[in-house]
Parts: sequence; structure tokens; C-alpha cells
Amino acid sequence: MTAADPAYSRRPGDRFIQTIEWLAAIFVAIVTVDTFVSVLLRYFFAWQIPDSFDVGRMLLGILIFWGIAATSFRGTHITVDLVWSMVGPRWKRYIDVFATLVLLFVITVHTLTLVDKVVSTYHDNVETFDLHLPIWPFFAVAWLGDVSAVLVIALRTYRLVFYPETFAPSRPQPVE
Repeated sequence: MTAADPAYSRRPGDRFIQTIEWLAAIFVAIVTVDTFVSVLLRYFFAWQIPDSFDVGRMLLGILIFWGIAATSFRGTHITVDLVWSMVGPRWKRYIDVFATLVLLFVITVHTLTLVDKVVSTYHDNVETFDLHLPIWPFFAVAWLGDVSAVLVIALRTYRLVFYPETFAPSRPQPVE
């Protein structure tokens, strides 16, 4: 079952995953437009948008966390397949489940530590330099991306254990 199949979007959790992928794409577009407009204004008009550097930096952080959420379900992030490619299907599944559990643990710990950063930034009333925009909402949106990553990785783990056929060719096979 792939994203092109009509029954794909009817499975529980698939709409959630599609929404996360769309949100990640929207954040890519926002970062791209922000960077493009900032460069144009600086280059042609010697003028910069107030707080463009700070806002761009925070948007990039948001993009990274939502990108983690978007790539974690499909397993399309960077992988090292040296051992995986040399074993049979059964061991490939074990490796996939183990790797996904490790990823789930790491992202869960990261999410729990990041919530402290959001709360402390809120209580410390940290603001941008020019426009005095509060920074905590940017951190909160990034944290929501991390929470989404935890949920998506948990869903991936569940499907890898109970419905491994969902990920039949979970990684591209080498061309011989």
C-alpha cells in the first residue's frame, strides 16, 4: 500500500501524517520566501526587514523539527544500510524496529527537554531585538513539530511491529 493507493488515506493515522507533511512543506515555503525577500531587499534597496535574521533563524528551527516529523514515518531520512542490506527480510524487520525504537527514544527525550526551553523562554520574556516580538511562540511551534515527530515515530513503530507489509520496500534495493 502506497500513498498513491486510494485506500491509503483511509487508514488510521494517515491523514495525520499527510497533514504533517503539508505543514513541513508550508514551513519550507515560508523559509524560502523569507530568505528570498530578505536578500532582494538587502541587495537592491540596501534595506532589511526588521528582525529578519532572528525570525529567519527561528523559522529554520521550526522547519527542522517539522522536517524530522515529516521524514520519520516513511524512513526517508539519512540512513546507514551496510548491515541492513546484507541480511534477510526477517532481520531487516528486526533492524527497522530496533532503529525506530531508538529514534523514538531520542526524539521523546528531546521533546521533553525542549518543552523546558519553551516554558523558560516564555517566563523570561525573551524578545527579538528590533520589533520586540516574543520568541516563545516560535519555540512552541518548533516543539509541536517535535511532539508530532514522537507521535509519527510511535505510529511507525506500531505499524512495523503489527503491519510490516505497510513498509514492504522500506528502503530502495541496490541495483545489480
